[in-house]
Amino acid sequence: MTKHSDAEFLARLLATRNVVEVWVPDGRTEAARDLSRALADARDDLQRAKQRMSKFLLRHGHVFDEATPTGRRRGNWTRAYWRWADAISFDEPDDEAAYEHYRDCVRRCQEARDALARRVAESAGRPEWKPVCDALRLVKGIDVATAFLLACEAGDFSRFRTAPEFASWCGLVPSERSSGETSSRGGITRAGNAHVRSALVEAAWHVPMSSRAPKPLAPGQQASPAVRRHAAKCNRRLQDRREAMEAAGKRPVVANCATAREMACWVWAIAGMATA
Repeated sequence: MTKHSDAEFLARLLATRNVVEVWVPDGRTEAARDLSRALADARDDLQRAKQRMSKFLLRHGHVFDEATPTGRRRGNWTRAYWRWADAISFDEPDDEAAYEHYRDCVRRCQEARDALARRVAESAGRPEWKPVCDALRLVKGIDVATAFLLACEAGDFSRFRTAPEFASWCGLVPSERSSGETSSRGGITRAGNAHVRSALVEAAWHVPMSSRAPKPLAPGQQASPAVRRHAAKCNRRLQDRREAMEAAGKRPVVANCATAREMACWVWAIAGMATA
């Protein structure tokens, strides 16, 4: 086939929607993605550093068990925890050197994560990202970093014709196996953008713990009344669905994946309203 016939053939396929046109992000969107993914890597590095330090202390018999005046156990990585951790010393010089290394790694990773989080917050406030980020932050479980990740990974939400199409791109739709006249549904496909899927699954875990009151606007956050009403409807719907699935005896992991899929559909709708 010649180049002219190839182009004509592809044009016919595009016209009949037998193939999907690929959306190519520009340089600014790619840079925003790199920043968002760097923050995710910094969080992973911090988690691993904390794991190494806590397990080192556990091997040597050091367990943080300080309690509040009411008798409630204080959490790890708080100021009280760091006062306790900084007071620990070892008789062996090699153990002391190893512990100093683990402790410094945690602090360096915290500083790197916080610096990247501030940079992400600054980028989320730019004109090209602010409308979508401010709108998505109205959904409970979605903070500035998550909203920025969703905005830059999707790039242009209008390229998805329907909400299920966006959920499919996230890999959050059930898989299907068909043979003849029979078909069966399985787990989620996981075929799509892994960064968006992970962010939505993590955000969905916050739904059962959130209140039914609308999420208030943060300082500097802007959203139209229509977007705020739609986001409030989203939060109520997600909570009702989660409670219904738990009442039906669904496993928490299954219920959370279903919540993440529905959240993806609401994210598509809210982002479309914010950019309309």
